[in-house]
Amino acid sequence: MGDIVLMHFSTVDYVIFVLLLVASAGIGLYYAFSGGRQRTTQEFLLADRSMSCLPVSLSLLATFQSAVAILGAPSEIYTHGTQYWFLGCSYFLGLLIPAHIFIPVFYRLHLSSTYQYLELRFSKSVRICGTVTFIFQMVIYMGVVLYAPALALNAVTGFDLWGAVLAMGLVCTLYTALGGLKAVIWTDVFQTIVMFAGQLAVIIVGTHQAGGIAEVWKKAQNGSRISGLDLNPDPLERHTFWTLGVGGVFLMLALYGVNQAQVQRYLSSRTEKVAIMSCYAVFPCQQIVLTMGCLMGLVMYARYGEESPLDKGYVKSNDQVRYKKNDFFDRNEFFY
Repeated sequence: MGDIVLMHFSTVDYVIFVLLLVASAGIGLYYAFSGGRQRTTQEFLLADRSMSCLPVSLSLLATFQSAVAILGAPSEIYTHGTQYWFLGCSYFLGLLIPAHIFIPVFYRLHLSSTYQYLELRFSKSVRICGTVTFIFQMVIYMGVVLYAPALALNAVTGFDLWGAVLAMGLVCTLYTALGGLKAVIWTDVFQTIVMFAGQLAVIIVGTHQAGGIAEVWKKAQNGSRISGLDLNPDPLERHTFWTLGVGGVFLMLALYGVNQAQVQRYLSSRTEKVAIMSCYAVFPCQQIVLTMGCLMGLVMYARYGEESPLDKGYVKSNDQVRYKKNDFFDRNEFFY
């Protein structure tokens, strides 16, 4: 399989990385000093209910497509095979139900929070209980999604892990606090485009480096990384159609049906129809991201086979996978 090349950021890489952070912060500054300057609750929390389908749908996608998914999905495929892809079977139903049951209720009540509905439907104590539960959930979630990119940054730059967590946390807090939901949504759009471009680059150049798509598929098959439909009803199995395709529906409902982060984006849409269309638009985007993650995992396996960099001690975590392009036409190498 060849030796694994350990590589680090060049000056150009650092410049690009800093520009990405500056661009994200810049979007927040722009919306802090434009329009109504975030002076009203509706503008700050709901973007004046003025957003169109494209930015809302991409923001919905980006909200829970964190570094955990971008790093974790290829690692899962590399280690255990493509059975994980069947999670995509849950996406359509998991988005159809929120689009036609949850969104109309939230939108027509002119709410800004899912927890307002709990108070209207039940009582204030239920609202408080739901709010506290959500806060605990998001504190844990945000810790994980900040740690994952910091781990990757530490692997390729040697930058202090907790320094990276602090830097990224400060940038995210800055553009959110200054620009409100408009800044968050447009930053999500920008970062989603970067995410797609990065994944596509890994797949295209990595496939070429591995000898072509036929060779990637052949090596994956020989290594038992291509998984068929597993209908085993045993819930103790790592992944089956039932745990992914059926269980995944409930995951999607939790994320896209009642999660405050997503509901707030629905409510920023200019009309109820736009909110519903935004929810539908997430479906193909989710499928593309999942499929690209699986392809990256197969490309990794075709490049390295069973010679895991983790086993060799090159990395401390199986999630520290990165792609480095030194010269697009002459020399392209993967590194961990």
